[in-house]
Amino acid sequence: MDFAPIEISTSISVEIAEITPPSTTLAPTPTAGSRISKDAIRTSLKAATADGIFAALFSIATGAVLLGNFLVELDASPVVFGLVSSIPMLVHLFQPIGAYLSERSTSRFEYSLRTHGIARLLWLILVIAIFSFNWGWLDSNQLAILSLSILLCTHLLGGLAIASCLSWIAMLVPRRLRGRYFGLRNSLANLTELIGLPLAGLAVSHWYGGSIQGYGVILLVGIFFGMVSLGCQYFQVDVNPQLQNSYYANSSETSKIQADSSPKEVGETSDAISLKQILTPENDLVSIIQKNSNFLLFLLYFGLWTFSVNLSAPFFNLYLLDTLNLDVSWVTFYNSLRAGAHMVMLIVWGKFADKIGNRRILVFTGMMIAVIPWLWLWMGSSPLSLWLWLPLLHIFIGANWGGVDLCNNNLQIEIVPLKNQSIYFAIAAAIAGVSGALGATIGGFIVQFAGSLGITEVFIVSGILRLASLVPLIMKKDLSS
Repeated sequence: MDFAPIEISTSISVEIAEITPPSTTLAPTPTAGSRISKDAIRTSLKAATADGIFAALFSIATGAVLLGNFLVELDASPVVFGLVSSIPMLVHLFQPIGAYLSERSTSRFEYSLRTHGIARLLWLILVIAIFSFNWGWLDSNQLAILSLSILLCTHLLGGLAIASCLSWIAMLVPRRLRGRYFGLRNSLANLTELIGLPLAGLAVSHWYGGSIQGYGVILLVGIFFGMVSLGCQYFQVDVNPQLQNSYYANSSETSKIQADSSPKEVGETSDAISLKQILTPENDLVSIIQKNSNFLLFLLYFGLWTFSVNLSAPFFNLYLLDTLNLDVSWVTFYNSLRAGAHMVMLIVWGKFADKIGNRRILVFTGMMIAVIPWLWLWMGSSPLSLWLWLPLLHIFIGANWGGVDLCNNNLQIEIVPLKNQSIYFAIAAAIAGVSGALGATIGGFIVQFAGSLGITEVFIVSGILRLASLVPLIMKKDLSS
């Protein structure tokens, strides 16, 4: 693990090669003026890419498709499906607290290990519970409640680390390479999902002990890969958040971090934020955020977008598994097609983002995403739908979501300043989390209590609101300036 102030050259290659330990010397307390070599930065980017690949394998096991099928096997209600989607977003409310805690720490890596590490190990409880269910020690209702409880705890801990991890990787990737690097990194993660998800789906549906027990085995394997993912972070150049705040540039280019205090004063740097600073309206940080009109406009767009998307998105898999009564292997096959399209188009969107900007791509792909709920209403269980329309729909979804995911991330990095960066990320995530959780919860109640037309109403309204959420992006043409 390297630990030093960093200065990044924009000529860094992002090609993937064998990961080797960084050549710089371990220094718990960096000295002013020390630098990280280009080789160390390259190694960091390769390690971050490997981290993304193994994290994708973990996400397959704990993600919506396999977990959703697991809950269907337990006869869970649509409200439970809504909660499964809303919990990961609702816990983003705690991201400002996570940002505060991370800024008080002295190592991004150690903070990630304490949060993500514990969160991923908690899934072992569900593995034990699944086998207890097979032995008759738990009933389906108890297992469903336990699943929601573990989902809440793990995402709460993970939510405390998201802003810190995003700030960490943003410090390592030069601005001019962001589109290409994140496009490549996300494409490899999606390739992993493309291959891994259908294999996991087949394993679950054909497991000799039943699909519930099969999910327990897949979950155990996913936890292992999740811990390997955290191990990859060891090879990334570590960043001290307190030193990051002690020196910052107005430019969004990654710049050198310098210590403003002696080693004994690292934990007491004057620029290290406190909880009082976050909450006090008179504080300079709050004042700066209030004056950042581009960031506030981004929050408006991001909140509306996540609400409208999650009003219907959690129920697409439910529609396939329950309404159309498809086997989970079909659902994983469709989702792998979406991941493949997502992977291919991420590289394309990354190159376009570097050339024409993120806002234009967001407007275009956002309009394409807006019509998706309406297209779902035309889907059925006929052979033509199974073999043609549903595969084409998922390819269309993956291709356009690649642009939305990539450019939302890049646009956010462009808008926020370097100082207290993780707090800006946490605020955006909290807004998106609340609005997304609200959308998923409202959608769940409508689907369950509005009768046979409930899911149709949700899909229609969701499409309209998705289009409306793009208005801030259309009106503000210089958003990323």
